[in-house]
Amino acid sequence: MKKFKAPKPTDAELAILRVLWRRGPRTVRQVWEELSPAQGTGYTTVLKLMQIMAGKGLVRRDESARSHVYQPSLSEDQTQRQVVGHLLERVFAGSAPRLVMQALAAKKATPAELAEIRRLLDELEGGPR
Repeated sequence: MKKFKAPKPTDAELAILRVLWRRGPRTVRQVWEELSPAQGTGYTTVLKLMQIMAGKGLVRRDESARSHVYQPSLSEDQTQRQVVGHLLERVFAGSAPRLVMQALAAKKATPAELAEIRRLLDELEGGPR
């Protein structure tokens, strides 16, 4: 049996998902009110995008109330893993070290970020040395 894989969200869909991850289930109007000041997006555009996202399986829609309430189908972590996995295969031919090296070369990591990376590497290797 093949596991369901949600499609990769577009930039506009990610903006909507970020609102839903941060604020929880929302109506189209609530999402639009949060996106509108920053992006100048029209209400009907947000409505159409959220309808498309429901069709693609990126969000679930509760139709029990007059105003439909949407929530993400996957958590933020699950979506990030999926997008990174796709990038890893497509751009880096499955090489995680190359992806990490390019990510670190593209943006200088802070000392705190480097410490977190070291902690994660230690965890993957079976604990601190």
